Amino acid sequence: MSHRPILTDITAAIPSLRKSEVKVAEYVLKYAQQVIHMRIVDLAQEAQVSEPTIVRFCRAIGCNGFQEFKVRIAQEMAVANNIGQFAIAEDDSIGDICDKIADTTIQRLHQVKAQLQSPQVAAAAIALSNARRVEFYGFGASGAVAIDAQHKFFRLQVATAAYSDPHMQAMSAVTLSEQDVVVAISQSGRTKDLLHSVQLAQHYGAQVVSLAPANTPLSQLADLPIDINIEEDTEQFTPMTSRIAHLMVIDMLAVAVTQRRGPEFITHLNAIKRSIHSLRIEPD
Repeated sequence: MSHRPILTDITAAIPSLRKSEVKVAEYVLKYAQQVIHMRIVDLAQEAQVSEPTIVRFCRAIGCNGFQEFKVRIAQEMAVANNIGQFAIAEDDSIGDICDKIADTTIQRLHQVKAQLQSPQVAAAAIALSNARRVEFYGFGASGAVAIDAQHKFFRLQVATAAYSDPHMQAMSAVTLSEQDVVVAISQSGRTKDLLHSVQLAQHYGAQVVSLAPANTPLSQLADLPIDINIEEDTEQFTPMTSRIAHLMVIDMLAVAVTQRRGPEFITHLNAIKRSIHSLRIEPD
């Protein structure tokens, strides 16, 4: 039996699965917690496949049957979060730690991909493409994402800035207008200072895009929410996987905005690439 997380095994198996089995895989990745409590007939109905397809799917990912599959899902969902969201044992080697963090991160990113609503990303990309200014707001680990986003959008000829201080966010917000967009980034979606900054920006007419979990105060307040649902224990450790997921969505937005700029915009990007070429040491 595989010692990797079963959701990682499912993700890895997708390219080799039949089309009907892929439907099961995608449903399980999106609703793993609910699957634990389902009968085989329930999962077949929800995934819109036959019961024999469920059995084939279970065997394809290394399980003897549906019950073993559910047990492994339940075990994975119940794993204690000893370090951040990673289950690290005292006797784990550095190799074990590397494998667990890499496998868990990949698995969680696939879950985000399965849950991500492309119309939300499309609406945000349109707003960003049309904006006069784009300001990125975030605190802590989300502040680092905001800085990365500012760097990416600066290359796209967007007037942009990133702020991770509540006073700077407030000063930024009162200078905005209906031509501008704020991208508010939060792992929890509940940071009071960020909510205040967003409300202030909206008061002055700016549209707000949020990168936060669904049904949180920030996502409900935003004009254009992008739901990113990752549960993390952040009492002792800074957000890990959610930060990477936010960076991934920022990349999606940057590429979507670049596409909207048209083929001629590639000339501009090539000019930027040439401008920094002299700063690098040539390989031997």
